Amino acid sequence: QVQLVESGGGSVQPGGSLRLACVASGHMYSRKCMGWFRQVPGKEREGLGTIDSGDGSTYYVDSVKGRFTISQDNAKNTVYLQMNSLKAEDTAMYYCALVLRRCEHGTTWPSQYWGQGTQVTVSS
Repeated sequence: QVQLVESGGGSVQPGGSLRLACVASGHMYSRKCMGWFRQVPGKEREGLGTIDSGDGSTYYVDSVKGRFTISQDNAKNTVYLQMNSLKAEDTAMYYCALVLRRCEHGTTWPSQYWGQGTQVTVSS
């Protein structure tokens, strides 16, 4: 079993930045793909990007490309989501997810294990 815990959410003004973290723990002996998602009440969960633990390759959806960056610290089993130039429409609950296999960037999204989410609010 794998557990994911997100942190780093909060309130920020438009144009500001936040860095979210997702710490994974449990039985992870294989390559893994981790992803970041967000969801607004009443809307479907939106995938933002993925990162492969093996080669560090990343993928982003167009709506966040250039503003959000996913990185990882494999020694700490932690993935980060650096969010810059935040907009009001970035307000959402942010989740990380993991699947115990390599990423298929842009084709499938990791969904084997999920964190509990961390709220991000962008408002003046």
